[in-house]
Formats: sequence, C-alpha cells, structure tokens
Amino acid sequence: MTGAFDASALLDDLVAVRRRLHGVAEVGLELPDTQRVLLEHLDGLGLEITTGDGLSSVTAVLRGGRSGPVVLLRADMDALPIVEATGLPFASTSGAMHACGHDLHMAGLLGAVRLLHAHRSELPGTVVFMFQPGEEGFAGGRMMIEEGVLDAAGERPVAAFAAHVDCVTPAGAFVTRSGPIMASASGLRVRVVGTGGHAAWPQHAVDPVPIAAEIVLAFQSFVARRVPATDPAVVSVTRIESESTAVNVLATGVVLEANIRTLSRETFALVRERLTALAEGVAAAHGATVEIEYIDSYPVTINDPAETAFVFEVLDELYGADRVVRLPSASMASEDFAYVLEQVPGTLLFLGAQPAGAPAEGAPGMHSEHAVFDDSVLGVQAEALAELAWRRLDRTPSR
Repeated sequence: MTGAFDASALLDDLVAVRRRLHGVAEVGLELPDTQRVLLEHLDGLGLEITTGDGLSSVTAVLRGGRSGPVVLLRADMDALPIVEATGLPFASTSGAMHACGHDLHMAGLLGAVRLLHAHRSELPGTVVFMFQPGEEGFAGGRMMIEEGVLDAAGERPVAAFAAHVDCVTPAGAFVTRSGPIMASASGLRVRVVGTGGHAAWPQHAVDPVPIAAEIVLAFQSFVARRVPATDPAVVSVTRIESESTAVNVLATGVVLEANIRTLSRETFALVRERLTALAEGVAAAHGATVEIEYIDSYPVTINDPAETAFVFEVLDELYGADRVVRLPSASMASEDFAYVLEQVPGTLLFLGAQPAGAPAEGAPGMHSEHAVFDDSVLGVQAEALAELAWRRLDRTPSR
C-alpha cells in the first residue's frame, strides 16, 4: 500500500469498539446507547459535534489547517429486529442484531476520524462525518438532510463516500460500480373490496379471496413479460390478510402488500401505472373494487460517474486492481445513502468482510441471524475512507 494512512496501530481499538457497538444493537431512529458510545469515542478531538433532534444521529465536523472544500463520509448506526444466533462471545442479547454490518461501518468511520485528525494541520479542507440512524427502512438519511447535515460545515460537500461491508465477499476486496448500484424500494397496498357473505353460498357474494389470488398471479406475470430485462423490476407480494373473522364467513375485504424495486424512475412509473390497471381490471372482472396506496421509500442509489472513476483510481493504486471489483450490474437491494447521492456527487462502495474459513457457497448472508463479519478489515476500511477524503479534498484547488 502506498497511501498516507496506516491504521494498524488502531486496529485493536477499532475491533473493541465494533464489538461493544455490536453488543448494544438498537433498531430504528432512537439509538441512545449507540449514540453514547460514538460520542465517547469522538470526545476530546476538538470536533464540531451536533446530535439530531428527531433521531439519535451524530454529525462531526473536522476542519483542516489548510483551506479547501468539504467532503462527507457516512456510516449507518441501526441494527435489525433479529435475535442473534451466531454464538459469538460478544453477541447481542438485546433482541436486535447488527446483521448488516453497521457496527463495522461506525467503527471504521471512527478510525477514519482518528487518522484524519492526526494530520489535521495539513488537511486541505473540511470533512463531515455523518453517523446515521434508521437506515433499515426508516429513511434516517433523509431526516438528517432535513435537519441540515449537508450544511453542517457551512457549505455543501463537493463529494460524499460511504463503505458498506459484505460478509459473503472475500475479506479486503472492494466492490462498486458507476451509475445505479442499488434499487429504489417502494411499497404497494391493495385492498380488494367484496361484499362478504356465507361460506356455503359464495354465488350470492363477491368473495375477495380468489380475486386477490388472481391479482398476485397477474403481478408476477406482468414483471416477467412487460418489464425489460435491461432495466429490471422486482415485485414481491409479502403479505396477504383476509378480513374474515370466522372460517364460515366470506371476507368483505382482503389486503395484500407488495415490495417494488426498480433501477430507474421510468420503470417505476411503468410498474406503478400497470399494476394499478391490473388490480383494477381483475377486480372489475369479478364485480369487486380495489383501494390502492403506494408508499414511496428509498430512491435508486446512483454512483456519480466522475467520483466513482476517482474511487477506482485511488483503490487500484492503494490495493491493486485484483482487489477492486467492477460490479457488472446493480443490486436490487436498497440503501438510503441514495438521499445523499441525490444532492451530492459521490460513491457507495462495498468492502468484503467474509470470515476466514467460511464456505465458498452457502455462508449466511447479511440480514441472517447467523451472519458473521471479519472485523480485521476495519483497518482497511478506515484507511480507504481517510484516503478518499484526503485525496478528494486535495484535488480541488484551494480557495
């Protein structure tokens, strides 16, 4: 490695704080114990620190000794409502689990804080460190933007970067791509409205149950036949509930809910229009009606081409091109770093954290109660984030 930063002396401390954070895993927007640990480790560094009003966020601003622009580095803080089953000595017992690696994200970013702070007098600009709750479906990134994280340094960042670990990618390998890297996520709620009646005489009623079943099948056929493979969509019906309260009573209504993921606004518009028409058409054919609601969630995560080319350039130099993978296609999972990337050009990258000895296939993935991450990659994570911030500041002419 030819970079300016070496986190080897910090690794034991970073592993210790990661495991401490793992043990206090919390879900959602209110993460008081997690926030307390972060504030403890940021204390004494002379940073400008603010905490959120509507969520337990932490924003820390490091101003360098040289004039320059602003770069933002982000880590998410929240865990998942999963009972951990790893058997690790530091396993969470709170009923929540860092099964997506956010504990590593926080520890790695704390390492980047310390590396950059050690060279504060030569730092050519300002770095904003964004510690964000509520990534797992709560839109905490959007809330932090509404509370002013992008203006925390007094001016907007010129670039933003985030690293996400992956427990099924070889440890130390980087993975990213230019353009869309993760999908948008939206919810769809359909209530099929029938008439109810006696289960013995369905001919005298409009039974919404089989109608809902037809709608589910129509949704799946639509995705397979109407959405281009080059701009894919995923529609997953995840919940169906009858409003009947007895086995011999036909329901008045059936509610089904679906999760929709796309990689472009155009495909989402197509999906939204056609799913609505399908549900209405199927229901009308059977004398029923539908009530439809769309719930927007995360937008598409789009890596800026210029910033991503810069990321590839830096990582190739530091770690060698064999450790830096150009992802051929986007993931259909979603990320609320997308909200930052809508307003600031930047890149989300992945860092492999597969434990040594894990099976080549079949190892538990992220969001599993058995997910295990190799926290020896924390030094690499800290170094890479610090290097990206420093070099991105240094390549912008001083004001």
